[in-house]
Formats: sequence, structure tokens, C-alpha cells
Amino acid sequence: MKVAVIGSGNIGTDLVIKVLKRSTTLEMAALVGIDPASDGLAKAAELGVPTTARGVEGLVGMPGFEEVEIVFDATSASAHVTNAEVLAKYGKRVIDLTPAAIGPMVVPTVNLHEHLGARNVNMVTCGGQATIPIVAAMGRVTPVPYAEIVASIASRSAGPGTRANIDEFTETTAHAIAQVGGAKRGKAVIVLNPADPPVTMRDTVLALVNAPDPETHQRLRASVEGMVAEVAGYVPGYRLKQQVQIDPVARPDTLTTDPVTHQVTVLLEVEGAADYLPAFAGNLDIMTSAALRVAETMAEAAVRA
Repeated sequence: MKVAVIGSGNIGTDLVIKVLKRSTTLEMAALVGIDPASDGLAKAAELGVPTTARGVEGLVGMPGFEEVEIVFDATSASAHVTNAEVLAKYGKRVIDLTPAAIGPMVVPTVNLHEHLGARNVNMVTCGGQATIPIVAAMGRVTPVPYAEIVASIASRSAGPGTRANIDEFTETTAHAIAQVGGAKRGKAVIVLNPADPPVTMRDTVLALVNAPDPETHQRLRASVEGMVAEVAGYVPGYRLKQQVQIDPVARPDTLTTDPVTHQVTVLLEVEGAADYLPAFAGNLDIMTSAALRVAETMAEAAVRA
């Protein structure tokens, strides 16, 4: 299945390289940008990938555009609105890596099977891709009245697109923690860490649950560990930093009116595959890896149909 990428920044360029190096079901048809001097367009050209610096209209005018079936959008939330409108006219399926969330939000290990037929799917955010599977894993054992995530990423891995969409990041991630992850209420925080040398992406998931007995604790740990293994199947650098912590709540919490007995704390690390981006940029790698998994699954489903 032929695919194109809009956005010649770090995420878009990494996607191109992942498709070329890793995928046996996708064929790279084009990389689209708006800056003729961008490093991404130059890199793609070196690899033999057709390019245009005329944005989505340039893509529409490229030879072979009619054969492209899936388009990855790695631009910005505002740009995606326009791109989605144009691509919808041509019947293209779109995988949105911006926080625009026009289509249903998808996390591969949680709800991809529900949206394989969608024309536009949203990849939430890097923090969402890293933490929503954990919230969902807890929810398979016991209801989650409240979940809070903190995503800490290297400042050097946050490009102009990320910085321009900080508000959308927190709002979209918090919404997805509930809508996709299954928590009754969600909150998200992002931290841009300026440390030098840059730090690898770290994510913390804090959840309040009603889990009064040791058997439930054991099931919670097993469910989280199983989910970590699933995500690591397409993001090899995704791992637990330490055993899942389950601590009693000493007093009623103001964050929820539901009965809770324990706080569950999950500490994660996401190291990138360093295909194009540096290894510390796990926040970008998990987005491109998840998007690749979605596209490949869609392609395989189309073949079966």
C-alpha cells in the first residue's frame, strides 16, 4: 500500500525512514514540506523518495498521487484542518500525528481494532501513546476514577510544532486518558527538560483505584506488565523503570468522589530507535512507531477484505 507523509520535520522524516527500513506492507510514495531547504526533504531525496515543497496542494499534483492510499500528517493542529479537508475530497485515509483530533483517537494496543475503517484517525500525543495503554491496562482489572500523567521530554526533542501545540497537548491527552484509556477523569502535564546531555523520555502514571485486596494488586501489576510488553512489540525502547507501586490512600482524595483505597504509580522510560532521531527522543519515536503500526494494520486488514 502506497503512503505519503506531510511534514518534513523530525517526525515526518523519521516516518519516511521507518517505512523504508522496517515495513514490508507499505511503500513510500512522497514526502511533503513547505520549506525547499528543509533537511527532511533533502534526506528523502537522497533516499530516492519523491518530494515537494508545495504542501498538500503539491502532493495532490504529484505523479502517482491517485495510487496513494494513506497519508501521514506530521504538521501542526491548525495545518491538519486544511490538509484533512483537501485529502478528504480525494478519498485518502489520513493518520494524524498532530493534536487536532478531528478523527477518533487511536492507541494501537487499546482501540485500533475499533477504528480500522475510519478515514481519519488521530494518534493523540506522545504522552498519550506512552501512558494511555497503562491506564487501560488498569481499567481491565478495576475502574479508574482518576488518572494523571506526567510526560518529561528533552527540550532538544521538542521542535517548533511541539512547542506551538503545548496547550493542545495537555487538553488532548487529558481527554484521551478518559475517552480511550477509560479513566473517569484525566489530567496531563508535559515537562520540557533542558538538561544537557539530553534526558530520555520519562513518563509517570498516577491512578486512584478501589483495590482493597492483595489479589487485585497482583492482577493490576500483571495487567500493566503485560501491556508494557505489548507496546514494546512496536516500540522496543518502551519499558518499566521499576516495579509497579501500589500504596494505600491515607485520606479521602479531593480529585474524585468515587471510593478509592490505593494509588497506583507506574514509572516508564521510552528510548528511541535512533532511525533518524537521536535515541533520547523517545517522545517522537513512539509517535512514529505507533503511526506505522496503525498504517500497517490498516493495510493488512484491506488485504484480508
